[in-house]
This record gives sequence, structure tokens and C-alpha cells, in this order.
Amino acid sequence: MAQLPHDKLDALERRFDSIEHAMSANPDPDNYVRLSKEYSELSPMVEKIRAYKGALSDLEGARELAGSGDAEMAELAEAEIGELEETLETLAQDIRILLLPKDAADEKSAILEVRAGTGGDEAALFAGDLFRMYQRYAENEGWRVTVMETSDGDAGGYKEIVASISGAGVFAKLKYESGVHRVQRVPDTEGSGRIHTSAATVAVLPEVEDIDIDIRPEDIRIDTMRASGAGGQHVNTTDSAVRITHIPSGIVVTSAEKSQHQNRANAMKVLRARLYDEQLQKASSERAESRKSQVGSGDRSERIRTYNFPQGRVTDHRINLTLYKLPQVMAGDGLGEIIDALITENQAAQLAAMEGNG
Repeated sequence: MAQLPHDKLDALERRFDSIEHAMSANPDPDNYVRLSKEYSELSPMVEKIRAYKGALSDLEGARELAGSGDAEMAELAEAEIGELEETLETLAQDIRILLLPKDAADEKSAILEVRAGTGGDEAALFAGDLFRMYQRYAENEGWRVTVMETSDGDAGGYKEIVASISGAGVFAKLKYESGVHRVQRVPDTEGSGRIHTSAATVAVLPEVEDIDIDIRPEDIRIDTMRASGAGGQHVNTTDSAVRITHIPSGIVVTSAEKSQHQNRANAMKVLRARLYDEQLQKASSERAESRKSQVGSGDRSERIRTYNFPQGRVTDHRINLTLYKLPQVMAGDGLGEIIDALITENQAAQLAAMEGNG
């Protein structure tokens, strides 16, 4: 196992102390916000570093006692040495993981897009099931889900649904969900009990601010359209639906809620996310070699997971993980186990790559 970079750990601890000092010196509001952000980012790391140093000091003391010549004290010290060595190894591994390079978008909120793929009505129903799974998972995480655009399936579910998921670290967890999700089950309309296979595509894009991506006014065309209401008092009597075309990339985004102002804001939010994602995908393809060590490629056409209803199992093909707890996964409660396994696998691959280069 690679050694910890102690000089770097000391430097991080010094930086943390200097931020703490600067925050107590009544900085201006902008500076305080910036310092607070860095303070909260460094806190988990410094907590582990200090716990590691404390355990290291305790280990030295226990070793001294073990060699003191007092048989009873030596026996107690030997037992403590074993426990402390295990604690140090656990803390060292935690620190190595915290030192891994972070995706710049990890802490951001996300735009979730779920689209029915092959399979007709059954694919649309499955897209609806997937969206509800993410909705429940998000609620369990304390995140906020806002539906931005829907296209309903003819027999239920969705041909397409786009939602904003807001909270801390949303993209870090949901980014592994991008790709093709396949379902195997007997549709309600299937009288002979034959299993059908259909699919839905999931895209998770980091939600970005104006400062993250520059959209020039001359590069977009905004069209308003008459939104189709559901009848009665909710029929739109004005042109409220908005379609934004980003001319350089050809990306087209629509939003058709009741408020034209809200539609414009929603459409711009999705456009920024898709343009930012396009940049990330381009950067990823340019780092093709390094991507081989990561979990999946993030390719939207990559089949990542199969949900087999007759057998009650979910298989993630990227890490060969199979769980026989399909109802819990679809209810959102069991999804975390799959996501945690993907994160762990990715961290292990990164650690192996770093140690191989070191």
C-alpha cells in the first residue's frame, strides 16, 4: 500500500488553520462565503488527518509500554498495538480516497433526463418507473426534485421526462446512472405470459450557472408557441411555450409549463446543462486512455443495467453486481447500494492507477 504524502497533509492542515483564522477576522461577505466554502471542503480531510496523527501518537506510546519490561503492561500494550494498527490503516485509506482528484461538477445539482427507448408502450411505462425510482432516492437523500418537461406515453409512463434535482453532491452520486437501462418483464397486456425486453435511456447532466458556461445572446434563437392545454380553465390563451435553439451546436430545448417567464428560465437551465455536458463529453473522449480505468464511459448508448422482474434481480453490467432486491431498488431505497458500489469501484480504480504511476 502506498505511503501517505505527509508533507501534503501538513500543508492542508496549515491551510485549514489559516482559513479558520481569516474567518474569525470579520472578512467582507464575499470573502466570507468563499472562505466558508473552502473550510467545509477541507473539514472532512483535516478531521481524518488529525485522527490519524492522534492514533499514530497513541501507537508510539503503546510501543514504548510494550518494551518497558513490565509484563502486565506489555501484554495490554500489545493488544492495543494491534487495534491501533488497524485503525491507522482504515484512516489512511479514508485519507487516500479524500485525496483523489474530484470531478469539478461533483458538488453540483443535476438535470435528469429519462427517455423511453425500444419497446413501445412498455418502454414508456419503464421510463416512468425509473423516474419514480430516482424521485424516491432523491427524497431519501434530502434533495428537491422539480419536473421541468414531460411527454406522456400513450398507455402511461413517459416518452420523455426532464427534471431538476437540487442539493449538495447530487451529480457525484447520479452521474453513474447515464446510459441505457434494460427491463425484462411480462407486460400487463401480455396474455401468454411472455417476457418482453424494452429499454430507457437516462442522461444526468450537471446543473450549471451562467458563470460556468457562456451563452452569447446572438447564438440563440427563442421562439414562442401556443402551448396545448388540458381543457377547461387551464387552456393557455397566450403563446407561452418556449423553444430555444442554440445555433452553433444545433441543440434545441423546449419548455411548455403555464408561465412563459418560467419556461424561458427552465429552457435556459437545460440548455446550459447540455452545453456543459457536451464540453465534458468532449474532454472525456480526449482522455480515452484514462477512461478505461473508470466505471463505464458515460456513453449514453452504453447498456449499463438490467432489471429482471420475473427473477426479482438487478444487474449492473459495469461492475458485474447482481442484487436480488428489485422491489427495494425500484422503490428508491435499494438504489443507494448500487451507487455506493459504483463509487467504491471507481475509487479503487483511481487508487490503483495512482499507485501504479507512483
